[in-house]
Amino acid sequence: MISKEMIKTLKEVYPDGTRIKLIKMDDIQAPPKGTLGTVYGVDSIGSILVKWDNGSTLNVIFKEDIIEKISDKD
Repeated sequence: MISKEMIKTLKEVYPDGTRIKLIKMDDIQAPPKGTLGTVYGVDSIGSILVKWDNGSTLNVIFKEDIIEKISDKD
């Protein structure tokens, strides 16, 4: 289980509007590597909620998937 402190940190590092790039996601429905997206939140279990530029909204799972922060906000 992820701590409340870590969720708070994730919300600070990835505030709404942060642009990210997908590096690695082991999910059959994952967007292609290199896909860009915009963060629209962090949920209560620490998943980073992303609207991917290809139309997907698959969440990023903390400590499992790998993303790169490319800008703080649009």
